[in-house]
Amino acid sequence: MSDTDDYILQKIKTYVWSGFYSPEEVDSMIDDILEEDANEAMLRAAVEPEFAAKAAAEEDWPEETDCDRLDGAFEELNDGGIIALHNAGYTMSDGLSDVSEELHERGRDQVRGFCFYHGQDLERAVDGGGLMLAFGAIPDEPAKNKKIGELLKYTLEEWGFTVEWSGDVGTRLSLPTLDWKRSLEQSEDEDFDDDDDFDEDDD
Repeated sequence: MSDTDDYILQKIKTYVWSGFYSPEEVDSMIDDILEEDANEAMLRAAVEPEFAAKAAAEEDWPEETDCDRLDGAFEELNDGGIIALHNAGYTMSDGLSDVSEELHERGRDQVRGFCFYHGQDLERAVDGGGLMLAFGAIPDEPAKNKKIGELLKYTLEEWGFTVEWSGDVGTRLSLPTLDWKRSLEQSEDEDFDDDDDFDEDDD
Protein backbone atom coordinates (compact mmCIF):
# COMPACT_ATOMS: atom_id res chain seq x y z
CA MET A 1 0.00 0.00 0.00
CA SER A 2 1.30 3.45 -0.90
CA ASP A 3 1.88 6.19 1.65
CA THR A 4 -0.91 8.15 -0.04
CA ASP A 5 -3.42 5.33 0.37
CA ASP A 6 -2.36 4.79 3.97
CA TYR A 7 -2.83 8.50 4.71
CA ILE A 8 -6.28 8.64 3.11
CA LEU A 9 -7.39 5.44 4.86
CA GLN A 10 -6.46 7.03 8.17
CA LYS A 11 -8.48 10.10 7.24
CA ILE A 12 -11.46 7.90 6.37
CA LYS A 13 -11.20 6.16 9.72
CA THR A 14 -11.14 9.53 11.49
CA TYR A 15 -14.16 10.79 9.55
CA VAL A 16 -16.12 7.64 10.41
CA TRP A 17 -15.18 7.40 14.09
CA SER A 18 -15.72 11.11 14.68
CA GLY A 19 -19.45 10.36 14.52
CA PHE A 20 -20.22 13.54 12.61
CA TYR A 21 -20.54 12.21 9.06
CA SER A 22 -22.78 9.77 7.19
CA PRO A 23 -21.38 7.21 4.72
CA GLU A 24 -22.50 9.44 1.84
CA GLU A 25 -20.74 12.45 3.35
CA VAL A 26 -17.52 10.52 3.92
CA ASP A 27 -17.57 9.27 0.32
CA SER A 28 -17.97 12.86 -0.86
CA MET A 29 -15.18 14.09 1.43
CA ILE A 30 -12.77 11.61 -0.14
CA ASP A 31 -12.92 13.76 -3.27
CA ASP A 32 -11.12 16.56 -1.41
CA ILE A 33 -8.11 14.44 -0.43
CA LEU A 34 -7.61 12.11 -3.40
CA GLU A 35 -4.20 12.18 -5.07
CA GLU A 36 -3.26 10.96 -8.54
CA ASP A 37 -1.46 7.90 -7.18
CA ALA A 38 -4.32 6.90 -4.86
CA ASN A 39 -6.25 3.66 -5.31
CA GLU A 40 -9.67 5.31 -5.46
CA ALA A 41 -11.71 2.13 -5.79
CA MET A 42 -10.04 0.55 -2.76
CA LEU A 43 -10.42 3.69 -0.69
CA ARG A 44 -14.11 4.15 -1.45
CA ALA A 45 -14.71 0.46 -0.75
CA ALA A 46 -13.18 0.93 2.70
CA VAL A 47 -15.91 3.30 3.89
CA GLU A 48 -18.75 0.84 4.44
CA PRO A 49 -16.65 -1.73 6.38
CA GLU A 50 -15.34 1.04 8.64
CA PHE A 51 -18.88 2.13 9.47
CA ALA A 52 -19.77 -1.51 10.13
CA ALA A 53 -16.81 -1.86 12.50
CA LYS A 54 -17.88 1.27 14.37
CA ALA A 55 -21.48 0.07 14.61
CA ALA A 56 -20.27 -3.21 16.09
CA ALA A 57 -18.07 -1.40 18.61
CA GLU A 58 -20.99 0.80 19.67
CA GLU A 59 -22.75 -2.29 20.99
CA ASP A 60 -20.24 -2.35 23.86
CA TRP A 61 -20.19 1.37 24.56
CA PRO A 62 -21.53 2.58 27.91
CA GLU A 63 -25.06 3.96 28.00
CA GLU A 64 -23.65 7.44 28.58
CA THR A 65 -20.39 8.35 26.88
CA ASP A 66 -18.06 11.29 27.34
CA CYS A 67 -19.50 12.74 24.13
CA ASP A 68 -22.98 12.60 25.66
CA ARG A 69 -21.71 14.53 28.65
CA LEU A 70 -19.86 16.99 26.42
CA ASP A 71 -23.12 17.62 24.57
CA GLY A 72 -24.83 18.24 27.90
CA ALA A 73 -22.15 20.67 29.01
CA PHE A 74 -22.28 22.56 25.70
CA GLU A 75 -26.07 22.74 25.85
CA GLU A 76 -25.87 24.21 29.35
CA LEU A 77 -23.27 26.73 28.20
CA ASN A 78 -25.32 27.73 25.17
CA ASP A 79 -28.36 28.24 27.38
CA GLY A 80 -26.23 30.46 29.60
CA GLY A 81 -25.10 32.85 26.89
CA ILE A 82 -21.92 31.06 25.81
CA ILE A 83 -21.60 30.13 22.15
CA ALA A 84 -20.38 26.52 22.45
CA LEU A 85 -19.60 24.91 19.09
CA HIS A 86 -18.70 21.34 18.17
CA ASN A 87 -16.32 20.60 15.29
CA ALA A 88 -16.03 24.27 14.29
CA GLY A 89 -14.05 24.33 11.06
CA TYR A 90 -10.57 22.87 10.84
CA THR A 91 -8.38 25.61 12.34
CA MET A 92 -8.56 28.28 15.03
CA SER A 93 -9.39 30.90 12.43
CA ASP A 94 -12.19 28.70 11.08
CA GLY A 95 -13.59 28.29 14.57
CA LEU A 96 -13.50 32.01 15.28
CA SER A 97 -15.29 32.62 11.97
CA ASP A 98 -18.02 30.17 12.99
CA VAL A 99 -18.33 31.96 16.34
CA SER A 100 -18.72 35.26 14.49
CA GLU A 101 -21.50 33.82 12.33
CA GLU A 102 -23.30 32.43 15.37
CA LEU A 103 -22.91 35.75 17.18
CA HIS A 104 -24.52 37.52 14.24
CA GLU A 105 -27.47 35.10 14.36
CA ARG A 106 -28.00 35.31 18.12
CA GLY A 107 -27.30 38.99 18.62
CA ARG A 108 -24.50 40.45 20.73
CA ASP A 109 -26.78 41.26 23.65
CA GLN A 110 -27.55 37.54 24.07
CA VAL A 111 -23.92 36.38 24.24
CA ARG A 112 -21.11 36.85 26.77
CA GLY A 113 -18.51 34.41 25.53
CA PHE A 114 -17.66 31.40 23.39
CA CYS A 115 -15.88 28.06 23.31
CA PHE A 116 -15.23 25.53 20.57
CA TYR A 117 -13.02 22.75 19.30
CA HIS A 118 -12.02 22.54 15.64
CA GLY A 119 -11.34 19.71 13.21
CA GLN A 120 -7.70 19.22 14.15
CA ASP A 121 -8.71 19.01 17.83
CA LEU A 122 -11.30 16.44 16.83
CA GLU A 123 -8.72 14.35 14.99
CA ARG A 124 -6.54 14.22 18.08
CA ALA A 125 -9.54 13.33 20.26
CA VAL A 126 -10.57 10.47 17.97
CA ASP A 127 -6.97 9.25 18.11
CA GLY A 128 -7.11 9.17 21.92
CA GLY A 129 -5.27 12.42 22.62
CA GLY A 130 -7.99 14.18 24.62
CA LEU A 131 -9.72 17.38 23.57
CA MET A 132 -8.62 21.01 23.54
CA LEU A 133 -11.13 23.85 23.85
CA ALA A 134 -10.65 27.44 22.71
CA PHE A 135 -12.58 30.13 24.54
CA GLY A 136 -12.98 33.85 25.01
CA ALA A 137 -15.26 36.63 26.17
CA ILE A 138 -17.46 38.87 24.07
CA PRO A 139 -16.33 41.61 24.09
CA ASP A 140 -12.69 40.52 24.23
CA GLU A 141 -11.34 41.79 27.56
CA PRO A 142 -8.62 40.03 29.64
CA ALA A 143 -10.57 40.01 32.92
CA LYS A 144 -13.72 38.77 31.21
CA ASN A 145 -11.75 36.16 29.27
CA LYS A 146 -10.50 34.69 32.53
CA LYS A 147 -14.03 34.56 33.93
CA ILE A 148 -15.20 32.67 30.84
CA GLY A 149 -12.31 30.22 31.25
CA GLU A 150 -13.19 29.71 34.91
CA LEU A 151 -16.87 29.20 34.03
CA LEU A 152 -15.99 26.60 31.40
CA LYS A 153 -13.68 24.75 33.78
CA TYR A 154 -16.34 24.70 36.49
CA THR A 155 -19.12 23.60 34.12
CA LEU A 156 -17.06 20.82 32.53
CA GLU A 157 -15.94 19.54 35.93
CA GLU A 158 -19.57 19.51 37.06
CA TRP A 159 -20.26 17.25 34.08
CA GLY A 160 -17.55 14.87 35.28
CA PHE A 161 -14.56 15.86 33.15
CA THR A 162 -10.97 16.25 34.25
CA VAL A 163 -10.02 19.75 33.11
CA GLU A 164 -6.47 21.05 32.84
CA TRP A 165 -5.98 24.80 32.57
CA SER A 166 -3.24 27.03 33.96
CA GLY A 167 -5.52 30.01 34.36
CA ASP A 168 -3.66 31.82 31.58
CA VAL A 169 -6.17 33.24 29.09
CA GLY A 170 -3.58 32.72 26.35
CA THR A 171 -3.85 28.94 26.71
CA ARG A 172 -6.70 26.60 25.91
CA LEU A 173 -8.54 24.26 28.25
CA SER A 174 -7.67 20.58 27.97
CA LEU A 175 -9.84 17.53 28.63
CA PRO A 176 -6.96 15.01 28.67
CA THR A 177 -8.94 11.91 29.61
CA LEU A 178 -11.94 12.43 27.31
CA ASP A 179 -12.75 9.14 25.58
CA TRP A 180 -14.20 9.96 22.16
CA LYS A 181 -17.27 7.81 21.48
CA ARG A 182 -19.91 9.56 19.37
CA SER A 183 -22.66 7.79 17.46
CA LEU A 184 -23.88 9.15 14.13
CA GLU A 185 -27.44 9.22 15.52
CA GLN A 186 -26.21 11.43 18.34
CA SER A 187 -24.84 13.97 15.87
CA GLU A 188 -27.99 13.84 13.75
CA ASP A 189 -30.08 14.54 16.85
CA GLU A 190 -27.94 17.62 17.52
CA ASP A 191 -28.38 18.73 13.87
CA PHE A 192 -24.70 19.53 13.32
CA ASP A 193 -23.75 20.89 9.90
CA ASP A 194 -20.00 20.53 9.45
CA ASP A 195 -19.54 19.41 5.85
CA ASP A 196 -16.65 21.85 5.35
CA ASP A 197 -14.52 20.52 8.21
CA PHE A 198 -11.36 18.46 7.91
CA ASP A 199 -9.90 20.62 5.12
CA GLU A 200 -6.17 20.32 4.71
CA ASP A 201 -5.20 23.63 6.35
CA ASP A 202 -2.65 24.37 9.05
CA ASP A 203 -3.26 25.13 12.72
